[in-house]
Amino acid sequence: MIYFIVNITARTGKSRAIWMEMKEILENRSIEYKAFQTRYAGHATNLARKISSLPEDRIYLITVGGDGTLNEVINGITDFSRIVLGILPIGSGNDFARGMGISKDTLSNLEQMLDLIESASEGTAIDLGEVSCEALDTPKYFAISSGAGLDAIVCKKALHSRLKKFLNQLHLGKLTYLLLTIESLFSMTTCDADIVFNHGEAMHVSHMIFSAGMNLRIEGGGVPMAPDAVPDDGMLCLAMAHDVPKWLTFFLLPFLVAGKQKYIRVFDCIPFKECTLHLSSPLTVHADGEYCGENTTITYKCLPGKLHFLKIS
Repeated sequence: MIYFIVNITARTGKSRAIWMEMKEILENRSIEYKAFQTRYAGHATNLARKISSLPEDRIYLITVGGDGTLNEVINGITDFSRIVLGILPIGSGNDFARGMGISKDTLSNLEQMLDLIESASEGTAIDLGEVSCEALDTPKYFAISSGAGLDAIVCKKALHSRLKKFLNQLHLGKLTYLLLTIESLFSMTTCDADIVFNHGEAMHVSHMIFSAGMNLRIEGGGVPMAPDAVPDDGMLCLAMAHDVPKWLTFFLLPFLVAGKQKYIRVFDCIPFKECTLHLSSPLTVHADGEYCGENTTITYKCLPGKLHFLKIS
């Protein structure tokens, strides 16, 4: 049995037609499956919780949607040891798919996944991240990144952005994050931060514009915030911009977009297993683009090999 969690409202509703084509493939191959469509925010978490509690030794669970759907699903899984997760990206950002090298050919992706499942694949172990902060009742998992400051403000705006819906219609959805970044950069407030790493190192930064615990190299519609980050090394990467006037950051954005920030002293990219940020004033926090409130204390932690993943290309 294969279980699907499907967000048919992804990509401004275009995912419904894609899902119908996927169902045809499943039926032609006589695949035994159950599909559940999300109905409200947080529904994918509830569905994943129920599916992962089923009395099966190995559960194949495939998400059909965007990065938000994926984040809800991983935060609903109660027993990662029995879940093998597949991702069919049909959202507007699809940063997880980009970071994992998954193609845009959804139907071909499905065929590859079905072949892996028929061979009883155990999946490939990859890391997850975990973020804790005072606005969250419990820690939250993330597969791509969790950030504070500029990237989180942009993610918060993108969740309900009319611009995003308009650009999705033109197949230009990833431009949403770049345009919202430019808009938000000049209106946001920065803060100072004291950062403590699990190995004992500490550092202080001033006028922090953003900090992001990165599991993959990209976020925000494909921006390579941490060019050297990989999801299977037992480490996260702390990507930061600080000690620079906001107006100058605007002119440095092209280096960030091109993945050349290591040549600019105001950008840091520090590998770590766990770190805590103590901020001088509250900043917006996100996990895989999902809003996590306004916080002054944030802890990022790597969970090595936590997720068994159906790796396709």
